Amino acid sequence: MACGDDDSASGGTSGGAGGADAGGTGGTAGTQSWPDVDASDDTDARTDGSAGVGGSAGTAGSGGSAGDAGVGGTGGSAPCTTRITYGSAWIHGPNHPQDFDVASDIVTWDGNCAFDGTSSYAELSNGWKPYFAGKGSCVIALDHEGCQGVPTACETRVTYGPTWKAAPNHPARYDDIAESLLWSGICSNDGADSFARLSNGWTPYFSGSNACDLSFRHTQCGGLYANPVLDVDCPDPGVVHDGTSYVMACTSGNAGNAFPLRTSQDLVHWEAKGHIFPSGSKPSWAASDFWAPEIHRIGSGFVAYFTARHQNGVLSVGAATAPSALGPYTDMGQPLLHDPAMGLIDATQYQDPQGKRYLLWKEDGNAVGKPTPIHGQELAADGLSLVGTRVTLITNDQAWEGALVEGPWVVDHGGQYYLFYSANGYASTSYAIGVARASSPLGPYVKASEPIVRTGGLWAGPGHGSVLTTPKGETWHVYHSWRAGQVGGGSGRLVLLDRVLWEGGWPNMRAAPSGISLPPP
Repeated sequence: MACGDDDSASGGTSGGAGGADAGGTGGTAGTQSWPDVDASDDTDARTDGSAGVGGSAGTAGSGGSAGDAGVGGTGGSAPCTTRITYGSAWIHGPNHPQDFDVASDIVTWDGNCAFDGTSSYAELSNGWKPYFAGKGSCVIALDHEGCQGVPTACETRVTYGPTWKAAPNHPARYDDIAESLLWSGICSNDGADSFARLSNGWTPYFSGSNACDLSFRHTQCGGLYANPVLDVDCPDPGVVHDGTSYVMACTSGNAGNAFPLRTSQDLVHWEAKGHIFPSGSKPSWAASDFWAPEIHRIGSGFVAYFTARHQNGVLSVGAATAPSALGPYTDMGQPLLHDPAMGLIDATQYQDPQGKRYLLWKEDGNAVGKPTPIHGQELAADGLSLVGTRVTLITNDQAWEGALVEGPWVVDHGGQYYLFYSANGYASTSYAIGVARASSPLGPYVKASEPIVRTGGLWAGPGHGSVLTTPKGETWHVYHSWRAGQVGGGSGRLVLLDRVLWEGGWPNMRAAPSGISLPPP
């Protein structure tokens, strides 16, 4: 058990008391229920979130529709407000489609999540009582604006339920941490007990099997999001920031329009924006199987690297240029990489801090009973031809990798180079994400001994994505996964988003694949 020492526990106690005091100033704003909801009726309140949950959220001050200020509000004129964002397990009705409310003044929550035998609920300082489906499922984000005496940076309180096996020197039933503390929602069994693995390495234990009971209060962390961030089939998401927004392209197989494009300002909300190759504009050399597109800024324009099956039946890597990440794209007229004797797929481009560019790709050896090396080679400045000598970076040589490694993506961090990759069969629960490290973009690479993301919780077969650094300097992984129980079918491979943390010279993704609401990028 690792949940902080006596100092952190006592600090958490004082922090909790301060939060309660601040909460006392939250006032009574928002005791108005939503339209058509009788707050005095327990059933209606439960279904639609109760009078407290159904409280005011905006600026109207007349108790109008969901999202408007309640009678008890200040009409939106007060400079201090609290945006309350509810996690994905929140119980609410159709007349409150948003997952948040905005309340006047400072609203706090002590982090306690009560269970009434059917659902869980939190009691906020302004009297609101949001309900959540299941036990120990309270996740709430509180973001204050224009308020005095509140945190100015992201912090998290994790509160442990009654089955928590507390250490003797930890009298408080919660911990406060001055950062975003994450959990995947996966509860693992260990003998007669169970435990949760948190993003900072803590492993709180609970008495009984599948007994993990944690609630999370995220303060000044920017709200919440929940996976999937794209709930449609979108395998092998390749993401680039074009200077204005994020642009994502996905595998399209043999669809009439190749490689759908979407844009986002925050990596969470995505909007369709056409295709790299609309119907009728596919490369003449490419017959089928349009896979694994990636768009990269090169010079004053963009290059899309992709896989397609050549007219001679062999998988090859193509490249197309465009003045904008959204196109229009013009193919080179021939493959960038083509070997009549071996399929070549999953190309990615990496630019090192000195400006030198590299192309990485996979030999599709698993299709012919051979190993699947991932190669790397320097690219010309325009990104449309190779220079130098090809180097083999990794191959499938670990038991968990099965018959293949694929889907490479390179980032640099702290003077080292990290090759993220996927391994094993994509249509299996064994598909997972690994990482290798080197002191040079072309290696030699040393692999981590285990995957950093694997099947768990709500998700199965996670892999093949993009690793990005946000304007805040955080590292995030956009990748695909099947829903658990739907591998190879169902709604297809959906797009997930999870934080990458750095520790001891290696990336870790202990909170992935995430199945609960977390603070966003």
